Amino acid sequence: MQISLFFTFHAEHLKFFCLPSLLGYHPHYINTATDSNFQNHIQNPLASFSVRKKKKKKMFKSSTRIPIKSPTDPGPIKRHHTAGYYAHRVRDSLTTQVSKIVCTIFLGLLFIIGLITFILWLSLRPHRPRFHIHEFSVPGLSQDTGFANAQISFNASARNSNHDIGIYYDAMDGAVYYRDQQIGSLPGLLYPFYQDPKNTTLVEGVFSGATLTVSSERWMEFQNDRAHGTVVFRLEMTSRIRFKISTWTSKGHRMHANCEVSVGSDGSILPASKDKRCPVYFA
Repeated sequence: MQISLFFTFHAEHLKFFCLPSLLGYHPHYINTATDSNFQNHIQNPLASFSVRKKKKKKMFKSSTRIPIKSPTDPGPIKRHHTAGYYAHRVRDSLTTQVSKIVCTIFLGLLFIIGLITFILWLSLRPHRPRFHIHEFSVPGLSQDTGFANAQISFNASARNSNHDIGIYYDAMDGAVYYRDQQIGSLPGLLYPFYQDPKNTTLVEGVFSGATLTVSSERWMEFQNDRAHGTVVFRLEMTSRIRFKISTWTSKGHRMHANCEVSVGSDGSILPASKDKRCPVYFA
């Protein structure tokens, strides 16, 4: 009986003092009368122990995860420099600004000079003289024996279209071609002269006798072309010219003016060639 009471006493003692420690409660801070969780653990210790074990296992699983924190921008790192560093930065800044100003002024002056030069070039650029053919005739073309007294006369003009630039002409020579073969030459067509700006000079001449070499075979070629309605000649005027700009005179240029002329069966210039402008080039 005593042994039974001893075990009963000690069982109650373990119930109130050992079981709370196993369940995670401290015996000195438990109010056994009011703590509902403790009462539940006492009434059903195995179920409480199982729940406690599951919670610990869940906590263990959650504790094994590595916490991940989203990176945040820490912002610029503040550095502290010495006074010498800032003085060096100021000197570099001033040097850069001065260099930019000097380059800007230099480029601006260069642009202005280039613009003025371009405007002067446009205003003082010399234009080639303009040649036009007005009259061209081959009298006696309708005659079979006209080569005996063959003659070619022409009337052309040379115009200086420049506003403020004059032209010096050396002696002007003339030549006439048929199928790219020279059949006449007239040296000294014009003597040397000076042509003022916006001025026109008349150029006329006659190829005949010694200045015109036409054989009977050549004349027959004229007749064959005449039978087709058109005979084509080429009049060439050449001279060495120089441009005069104020007090400055350019170097000499060899000028060539080529006038292609078509005449009809009567030997007179056709309307398509009358007052036609002649190409001019330098050689």
